[in-house]
Amino acid sequence: MDVAVNGVVFENKKQARRKRPSRADVEAAVRLLIEWAGDDPDREGLVDTPARVVRAYEEFFAGYDIDPAELLGRTFEETNDYDDVIVLRNMRIESHCEHHIVPIIGKAHVAYLPADRVVGISKLARVVEVYAKRLQIQETLTTQIADTIQDVLRPRGVAVVIEAGHMCMTTRGIRKPGVGMITRRFMGAFKTDRDLRQEFLASINRPSEALA
Repeated sequence: MDVAVNGVVFENKKQARRKRPSRADVEAAVRLLIEWAGDDPDREGLVDTPARVVRAYEEFFAGYDIDPAELLGRTFEETNDYDDVIVLRNMRIESHCEHHIVPIIGKAHVAYLPADRVVGISKLARVVEVYAKRLQIQETLTTQIADTIQDVLRPRGVAVVIEAGHMCMTTRGIRKPGVGMITRRFMGAFKTDRDLRQEFLASINRPSEALA
């Protein structure tokens, strides 16, 4: 069944997902990987590793069990006519590259220009977290966050910037440590109003003490 949030219909990803393998099957797969790597899955230090890996994956990929749109379902119209930008910056993200299943570590900055309602800021952080807790590429992650906020809240504009390091690039392959990737998505007023866009970019680069 699809889910409607503030009049916007979203596919119920939880129901649409294919059936998961059993826990025992996944633990057996981890044992096989350990053997393939050249070690003994029955030695003392590794005997419980398959179960630990499964538990860790439940945390790493918990985002598949949550509908991000539903998180934004409760909004508030009593804002005393507040109509300026709302910015959350420096939110840590921990995701995994869908090509090598290795970490993507960085931070996200999210802003929106409300129309007639606002949402609790923790819900915005949760939207970022839910999408990050899936196999991802950074470009898609950036787009998913921005599009969901725009589709559900219908604000006058949305801006998302993500800065992250990719372990698939720093620990293997080309091995270039210290390289960061920046992706951006601007929608509505943030795309059409250069001054608003520059104000947002300046605010996320401003030292924290400047906002005290």
